[in-house]
Formats: sequence, C-alpha cells, structure tokens
Amino acid sequence: MLELCTAERWLSLPTDPERALRALTSPGSTTMVARDSEQVIGVCQVLSDGEIQAYCALLLVAAHRRRTGLGRTLLLSALTAAGGERLDLLADGAALPFYESLRHRVLAGFRIYPDPVP
Repeated sequence: MLELCTAERWLSLPTDPERALRALTSPGSTTMVARDSEQVIGVCQVLSDGEIQAYCALLLVAAHRRRTGLGRTLLLSALTAAGGERLDLLADGAALPFYESLRHRVLAGFRIYPDPVP
C-alpha cells in the first residue's frame, strides 16, 4: 500500500510506516485493501462516527487498475462497513470526473493545518 502512495507522491504515510499503520487502524477508521495475489492494487480509508458522518481520508487505486470499478467498489464498501448516511471528501482536479460519476452534492471545503509551533 505504501508503494501506491509513493507512486502518487502522497508521502505522509510512506515516510513513517509505523505511523501509517496506526493511522489506518485507529478507532473510527475503516480501511479496505484490494489485492491481486500479494500486490496491493487499491486502498480506501473512511473515518466515521458509525451513524451519520463519514469522511473519505484516502482512496487510491493502482494506475493500471483504474477505470475498472475498483475505486467505486472500495469507496462504497468502506462507507457501508464504517456506517454513515453520507460521505464527505476532498479531491484534486484529476479525480473530479470519478467523484462526479457518483450521486453527489458539491460543497466548498478546506484543509486546515495547525499554526506553526513558535
């Protein structure tokens, strides 16, 4: 899974594999992994209160497996397992056509970072 993140230049998880494991298995986190034999070809992490709110923190599918329905399957399976009436997420421009193909509503969003430590 960390290889997929590295290939996409999403370096937060591969930088510290032990931290990545804690994040992907933390309470309130549902992580679905798709494999082809021993190779990880997709991953989705959903954070949820189990009732109403859910947030897709990570959805990544190997380049050679995109446009096969795997991303949709991972996303909807993770939401079902995590629980929730709706799923919020942030997406970059390249992923917009995928998310637009799902039943959705567009809302403004922000990613907030803590102030730097003095």
